Amino acid sequence: MTETTGQITNRRVVHLAGEIDLEHAPQVRKVLLGAVEQGRMILVDMAEVEYIDSSGIACLIEALQEARKNSADLALITVNPQAMRVLALARLDTVFDIHDDLTSAVRA
Repeated sequence: MTETTGQITNRRVVHLAGEIDLEHAPQVRKVLLGAVEQGRMILVDMAEVEYIDSSGIACLIEALQEARKNSADLALITVNPQAMRVLALARLDTVFDIHDDLTSAVRA
């Protein structure tokens, strides 16, 4: 699992890649919660996430809850099909704002 964080206009962008599983969930949690502390709009780019399990989903949900608590927004962008399947099975595709790409997320 790799991650990078950047800034586009007034949005923090977190790029996740690889596997988000029990082994990597603590690192993902730390990165996502750190991004929530630093910004009002957080975009999580999941284009290169090859696998996500329940611990990874829990990290996303915790970050979303923390963002809402802090009057911030958190959205997912470019979610690859494998990760989208997991989100859809958990019915989280209706909970998260999900955008096809960075451009549409910035416009939203």
